[in-house]
Amino acid sequence: MKFTNGYWLLKEGIEPHYAAQGFDAEKKDKELVVYAPDRPIKSRGDTLNCPQLTIRYSSPRKNVIRVRISHFEGQIDAGPRFAIDEDPAVSPEISVVPAGDGKTGEAAFRSGDLSVHVTLGGAWQVEFRGGGRTIAGCGPKSTGCMISRRCPGFMENPVTAFPGGGAGPARGVYIKEELSLGVGEYVYGLGERFGPLVKNGQSVDIWNADGGAASDQAYKNIPFYLTNKGYGVFVNETGNVQFEVGSEKTSRVGFSVAGESLEYCVIYGPEPKAVLENYTALTGRPPVLEDDTFGLWLSTSFTTSYDEGTVMSFIDGMLDRGIPLKVFHFDCFWMKGFHWCDLRWDDATFPDPAALIKRIKARGLKVSVWINPYVAQRSRLFEEGKAGGFFLKKKDGSVYQTDFWQAGMAIVDFTNPAAAAWYTEKIGAILDMGVDYLKTDFGERIPYDAVYFNGADPARTHNYYTYLYNKTIFEFLEKKKGPGRGCLFARSATAGSQRFPVHWGGDCESTFEAMAETLRGGLSLGLSGFGYWSHDIGGFEGDPDPALFKRWLQFGLLSSHSRLHGSNSYRVPWNVDEESVEVCRVFANLKRSLLPYLKDCSEEARARGIPLTRAMALEFPDDPACACLDRQYMLGPELLVAPVFSPDGAVEYYLPPGDWTHLLDNRRETGGRWMKERYDFLSLPVWRRKINRNPPA
Repeated sequence: MKFTNGYWLLKEGIEPHYAAQGFDAEKKDKELVVYAPDRPIKSRGDTLNCPQLTIRYSSPRKNVIRVRISHFEGQIDAGPRFAIDEDPAVSPEISVVPAGDGKTGEAAFRSGDLSVHVTLGGAWQVEFRGGGRTIAGCGPKSTGCMISRRCPGFMENPVTAFPGGGAGPARGVYIKEELSLGVGEYVYGLGERFGPLVKNGQSVDIWNADGGAASDQAYKNIPFYLTNKGYGVFVNETGNVQFEVGSEKTSRVGFSVAGESLEYCVIYGPEPKAVLENYTALTGRPPVLEDDTFGLWLSTSFTTSYDEGTVMSFIDGMLDRGIPLKVFHFDCFWMKGFHWCDLRWDDATFPDPAALIKRIKARGLKVSVWINPYVAQRSRLFEEGKAGGFFLKKKDGSVYQTDFWQAGMAIVDFTNPAAAAWYTEKIGAILDMGVDYLKTDFGERIPYDAVYFNGADPARTHNYYTYLYNKTIFEFLEKKKGPGRGCLFARSATAGSQRFPVHWGGDCESTFEAMAETLRGGLSLGLSGFGYWSHDIGGFEGDPDPALFKRWLQFGLLSSHSRLHGSNSYRVPWNVDEESVEVCRVFANLKRSLLPYLKDCSEEARARGIPLTRAMALEFPDDPACACLDRQYMLGPELLVAPVFSPDGAVEYYLPPGDWTHLLDNRRETGGRWMKERYDFLSLPVWRRKINRNPPA
């Protein structure tokens, strides 16, 4: 959020209370507490009528420093809070040297190789040092409590969370922080973002929205970024964190939240992989998934007409053509229209679903079905949920309903343990039929004026809802199927949701531009701690032309997870053209041959939080040519993939220094240069680099 009008002026109606001075500091157990009034204290009289910020430094894990900025600390914290895995063995070093005799003092806090240094007695100055060098900091007019007099058009919530949802945060009080952005410093992450990979110059709202894959809205908003200077920042707030990445002040990254406090963690690397490793140690890592999940998934698509005959003809058509299919997915209309989600098969279309599932599994496939947490009024579950108190409510106690998506739909309240148990009991009946995986769609259109069972703050639960939803379903799957056998296909996410894979890119269009947007979203998500990622091959909206479909097949089958899915047309390759069948067969078999390698990469995601689909800057942080690349990627540590984004097969990409072998034609090249080539539909730039697996000690 921008509080200023240019560099010198404030926006109309803003009353700032900046930390002006580190007046005093004290050590409290494992915490350093700094008191920062909003004006320099030169005499006793200056302590009167003087707002003061309390800033607490602590360490949840080695090489991580947590900062909590508070104005009023007497507020009720209704939650929710992200689940953070803290290490109680951390023993920070804390020192306080008071100011005196006309000299400034210093308060210092160290955790591992990361330290923070706060000037006492002089102008507000904070320095974060990693490995002895300054990596970030803040100075005057960076840390503050901003009070708005609610001038028209400014403090209203800039995003619509729910139709008819209201006017945003009730209080005009915000806590903001600004950290320095150095020369040549690039910012990455902040979730699944479809614009440029480097976030400098962007304003980003951490607010989940069902906004498609072609705007500044996103399904997966993560309040975490990392930079090429050896550190990352995780804002530990579940509500709407608003980032200004060099966009309000070009040499600062600003972030703010509504309320009386703000908490963030500075996470040291210094390598970007180490930053991700430390961040995911805090917020969670994904499990290793079953082998079949890495194979090709085929969907019925969204609004297409299908029945048992259609389904089996598609499955047999794929297998007869030598395409190694692994999972078949039933999208929305396995249930009756107007009845979603009643979690009951449409008996007019599928009179014997258990027998159908048995026939599918006899072909060696797993089965997935679509669900979401919304219950239409006509659903058989509506009256049960209403009677049990299992839905989100309005302030008057009535069920929160809307006609947007499904007529009269309600929303399952996963803060209520009884509601979660009720909902998963219904899902259990589907799993008992033989369903293996679940596509947990939606979870973004959550009202921020609803009442939750546990009394949570609805504005702070809007993003967090998806965590509760997918956690409930994933853990139930693992309970029913056994450890290591759970798998979702989820669209919405927040920090920590990487624990419950897989996530796919959402509703993109069927164009080359959308294919590039999709890749940018996946690379940003990987730089936000997500190990696995998928997308709709060919795009979701529209009918891909043959050239686009074949190029997207290559890209999709060289992603961690691969799914053929669309909106209103079947995505079986022979519906496009016969060459698409051959492309699908070649690359599905190629992916099958890569399974041992993908499993090794999956283990690295589990153990360290390193994604399978990697931005070039993550794998080659010391190569400045890789810093901004977002039209190519690494699949694991060895494979470079440069998707073709043109109908004529022309592609330009960068091959980093090293010895490389083309995976498809065995050509060898020495890297460190740009390549400009043209490929037919059975090939693309996919190179394997030679890695010394046993480097000298």
